[in-house]
Amino acid sequence: MTALDTAPTDRPTSPPAAAPVTRRAARVPGRVVAVLWALPVPLLLGLLWDRGVAGGWTLPFGIQMRFLPTPYEVARRLADLAVGGVIDDTYSGTLWLHLYASTLRVVQGFALAAAVAIPLGIVMGRSRLVYRMLEPTINLVRPIPVTAWAPLSLLIIGFGDRSTIFLVFLAAVFSILLNTIAGVRAVPERLLEAAAMLGTQPAHTLYKVVLPAAVPSIVAGLRIALGLSWVILVVGETVGIRIGLGALITQAREQSRTDLIIAVMIVIGLAGFLADRLLMLLVRLLAGRRPLLP
Repeated sequence: MTALDTAPTDRPTSPPAAAPVTRRAARVPGRVVAVLWALPVPLLLGLLWDRGVAGGWTLPFGIQMRFLPTPYEVARRLADLAVGGVIDDTYSGTLWLHLYASTLRVVQGFALAAAVAIPLGIVMGRSRLVYRMLEPTINLVRPIPVTAWAPLSLLIIGFGDRSTIFLVFLAAVFSILLNTIAGVRAVPERLLEAAAMLGTQPAHTLYKVVLPAAVPSIVAGLRIALGLSWVILVVGETVGIRIGLGALITQAREQSRTDLIIAVMIVIGLAGFLADRLLMLLVRLLAGRRPLLP
């Protein structure tokens, strides 16, 4: 009798079906740990904020903390903005209306910037002639601050959503464009040569080789541009607009309601954070199993 005859025969004949479930379950503790690591900093800042207001601290740049509301007052204002019934003034329960209007403007301006900048960046990255023709003009216009465009946009476009969307577009388009150009130009020539050796047609090289290789750089530009879109949104909504987070800050400033100003600032920060996470989720869904992102 050989060793093969005495070997145990009760080994499983099929791979375990619970492996994908186990991997998904393993992500949950990792996310919990990430949240726990992120909590101490905002909690510490909140504690210092509360102590600073109570003690009347004076910070650099002459910031007088005694003029700020306490974290509790801001939390009450946030709750009243969201659901009402806490302070019961003209702003009670209006958060979602303002947030929806601002989000719509950001999405429209950002989407328009991406639709223009990504194709143009790919063309400029692949064509030296187009790059030499457009690069000087782009770098001449790019340093002009968006705040300088705001008065001009009101004169040539008028008050309303279109002016704000135009400012968001200007804030986002250059970050996406420059990162796309850099990503396309950074594609190694050896990668293109390898694709040609494997039989990739020249007409297919762009979307089979160049674009996937440039995706990390493009996504980085999209994330920067999305953050800038929320920054400039406040500038665009300060004049001629009554509904929106920037308009809400303007109204609060006119009435010297610091608790409302800080509450809306927190809402803008949370909205920008969630928008960034949704963008990354969308990119991963589109990428599927392809190793385009870290």
